[in-house]
Amino acid sequence: MAVDRDRDRQSGLTRRDALGLLGSAAGIGLTAALTDVAQLAAAPAQAGAAAARTTRYPTGAVIRTLLKDIPPDQIGSGSILFHEHLSYNNAFFAKLRSEAPPRAGAPPPPDPKTPYFMEDMNFMVEEVQAAAKDGVSCIVDGGHADMGTSVAFLKQLSTKSGMPIVKGGGYYRQLTYPPKIHTISEEALVEELVRDAVAQRWGAFGEIGTSDEITPDERKMLRAVGKAHVRTRLPIFSHTANGKCALEQIDIFEGVGVDLKHLVIGHMCCYFDPEPWREVHRAIAKRGPYVGFDRVGGEQPQRDQPRVEMVLAFLEGGYADQALFASDFSSLSSAKRSGGGGVARAATRFVPMLRERGVKEETIHGILVDNSRRFLAFVPK
Repeated sequence: MAVDRDRDRQSGLTRRDALGLLGSAAGIGLTAALTDVAQLAAAPAQAGAAAARTTRYPTGAVIRTLLKDIPPDQIGSGSILFHEHLSYNNAFFAKLRSEAPPRAGAPPPPDPKTPYFMEDMNFMVEEVQAAAKDGVSCIVDGGHADMGTSVAFLKQLSTKSGMPIVKGGGYYRQLTYPPKIHTISEEALVEELVRDAVAQRWGAFGEIGTSDEITPDERKMLRAVGKAHVRTRLPIFSHTANGKCALEQIDIFEGVGVDLKHLVIGHMCCYFDPEPWREVHRAIAKRGPYVGFDRVGGEQPQRDQPRVEMVLAFLEGGYADQALFASDFSSLSSAKRSGGGGVARAATRFVPMLRERGVKEETIHGILVDNSRRFLAFVPK
């Protein structure tokens, strides 16, 4: 999207005027197939076609899904959710709970050996097909083996549901690293990542995370993932501890040659300390990466109100072409069968809140459709 950011910031435009200008370059409309969310398909078809003409990809670019490589303009006309989860187990959640004592009155933790709902194929096929009805064309899974994610399960899920699934790969963060990460050399880790990316058909590295403070092993992991990106050209999306160390992550990735236009800094919708997020969001965008608003569309709408304000400020700053949305889907309470918003909730619950505040369809299309494809599209080496 061609946006003169400095000029926009100096023009004194109102919020509504700025959002209208931001929308004008992105194209409009989603797909008439979004049967359960009619508003997402309300824009004229000819305007949607104009949007497609303005999106350019390098010759030979593909989005690598578990089942096949797909040209980015042939993966469907709906949303791509860049950071969700479709395969977990209870052992992973036991690791997460080990970081903090249980809350008073909280239910007892499940037995790590019992199946998690994401290990039920029929359940997950139902959830993913519901997301397709809500207008989703592709889902990126951000789990790895150290998070209890099964590549075989995801392949079968993609086959049975008909949903293209991009497999994120790598390691999560210090909490989940196997012991070998402490002793393996950085170059050996790079070789492993490249080998597994080919063998398991990863379409991205992610989610690649850091703790409140980056540990030496996490620093080594970021460098290794960055070097593997240079070797493979696969895009990267990161996990931050609610925004902490975001700029430091960029420094590390940039230091090993990562193309920052294929990097998303994640969980930046959760950074409220106390209001540096405006400056941090701006600093990330100025350097080139996408800003991931990837914990939106929750089951409690009031908790999304501050995130709406964050996104509005980001759009007004002229950075609509560097925003990405997802919900980090992972809990049973969020499943459609449980009465939650489902995998597509970032698009079906959060985006309507932006519409109510005046964000235009062109801008929404740009974020959900165009930005996600540009991020994931790469030319394989």
